[in-house]
Amino acid sequence: METKKRAMIVDDSRLTQKQLAQILTDCGIDVTDIASNGLEAVDKVKAKQGAFDIITLDITMPQLDGVSALKQIMAIDSNACVLMVSAIGKENVIKACMAQGARNFIVKPFHAEKVKEIVRATVAA
Repeated sequence: METKKRAMIVDDSRLTQKQLAQILTDCGIDVTDIASNGLEAVDKVKAKQGAFDIITLDITMPQLDGVSALKQIMAIDSNACVLMVSAIGKENVIKACMAQGARNFIVKPFHAEKVKEIVRATVAA
């Protein structure tokens, strides 16, 4: 029997946390952790190395932004499957995140079905 995939959602917006949690749950993924900023996310990745099959990571957050958090997360776990989530849809930001190891990019505001497609494609890859 295949074990369920586990996810951490990193976003300072409670509404986005709830939306992403519902989408991931609909994809059959357990949301095991939520972080409100990049610093908290990095600490959770350090403490629970290998515990997350997917991490959604907002870019604009207090204490430590998503781009900086991505760099630290990838340094801890080079195989981390990180999906960047942001209202900043600038191509240079997307390219920079992908170059740092992000697997995909979700632009806010997002539609649930589009996010499900991205999650399924990313997790299956």
